[in-house]
Amino acid sequence: MKNSITYKAIGMIYSEHTVPENTPIQPVYAQECNGTIEVFPKFADGLADLEGFSHIYLLYHFHRCENVRLKVKPFLQDVERGVFSTRAPCRPNGIGMSIVRLIRRDGNTLYVQGIDVLDGAPLLDIKPYTTRFDCIQTDRNGWHDDVPEDNAQVLGKRNFK
Repeated sequence: MKNSITYKAIGMIYSEHTVPENTPIQPVYAQECNGTIEVFPKFADGLADLEGFSHIYLLYHFHRCENVRLKVKPFLQDVERGVFSTRAPCRPNGIGMSIVRLIRRDGNTLYVQGIDVLDGAPLLDIKPYTTRFDCIQTDRNGWHDDVPEDNAQVLGKRNFK
């Protein structure tokens, strides 16, 4: 098909999160959660120089999400929203994105902190986070501006420990 795109995993993400309902919804609510990233050996050379960054983006496949929905109720509100105004996993292309702290690298294994990804997620890509390019001051945050921070803290951690 002309509009078809195929990605292959470059590695696997491992975390303590095995139950979706008990997994924090964003890295900001998962600061005490550790995980490892195994990059497949044939891609290991691509990890050169990564340890110079404190944080990295993980792009991954939502491997446990089966149903695509264009309207969802986000975890922080009980209001139906368009999926593209949320970070819900039930997207037309099940691509997830998380910014995590890179603790260290050992060969083709990365040790990370602040991970909100379900165990066994296929890794699609890694990109360095840098304040020069990625730290943008926003002037509006959509419906998130309506959610009080204390509510977000409780709802964002979900049932995690």
